[in-house]
Amino acid sequence: MDKLHFFINYLKYNYLKTNEHGLHSPFVFELYNQVFKKNMSFYSYEIVEDIRSQLLSNPVQIQVTDLGAGSGAGRSNLRSIRQITKTAAKNKKYAQLLFRLADHFQPDTILELGTNVGISTMYLAIARSKSRVITIEGCPEIRKIAQENFKQLQLQNIEPVPGNFDTELPKMLATVNTLDLVFFDGNHRKEATLNYFYQCLEKATGSSVFIFDDIYWSKGMTEAWESIKAHPEVSITLDLFQMGIVFFRTGQVKQHFVLKY
Repeated sequence: MDKLHFFINYLKYNYLKTNEHGLHSPFVFELYNQVFKKNMSFYSYEIVEDIRSQLLSNPVQIQVTDLGAGSGAGRSNLRSIRQITKTAAKNKKYAQLLFRLADHFQPDTILELGTNVGISTMYLAIARSKSRVITIEGCPEIRKIAQENFKQLQLQNIEPVPGNFDTELPKMLATVNTLDLVFFDGNHRKEATLNYFYQCLEKATGSSVFIFDDIYWSKGMTEAWESIKAHPEVSITLDLFQMGIVFFRTGQVKQHFVLKY
């Protein structure tokens, strides 16, 4: 992570962010109030967070294969399960936002690039049990842990895909007609992020939702985010600082929002 870049953009975000009172889009206003501000506690939260607690107390070390920009957890490839969970798994606040987004939009086909230990995957899968949740992970040892977690919750709608995004994404895209929700959470590099975006864009529809993690991780990731915002097929973007959310609503005037979350 580029800490200086991250800090400078955090200051900008705090200056620009707005709540529902600054929203002049009916679509975003409704989404903000029904999804972002929703304080209701779901039973699903408890069962996934129980697994997170188990992982955070697990001292077993595994060999990690980083195929992207890394998790920021250190240079050693030997890391404990609790360290990986603490530093690389999506935190509770944003993982539960993923759940609420999936619950709100009810996507049939969900793609996740970067399974990690499976916390975000489980939240997405539980939100809509009828969905097809495809998740790609390049590290064999981490993928094993995720699959054990999926089995523990008896989630039948998750399809774990082993391998590198560069080789597996084109194969996966050939098996789907549309992508209703995509969570980009791996290989935090500008060129790779844009490449995956352009590939997935071919399967997007007017109701698709693309979610990008760590948009201020580095200068390259922020440049990728700016390129995505400017793409002619993108209509609405939401900047949550830790995440960027993209919509492709037809007939919609292009708008960008920096939201307090």
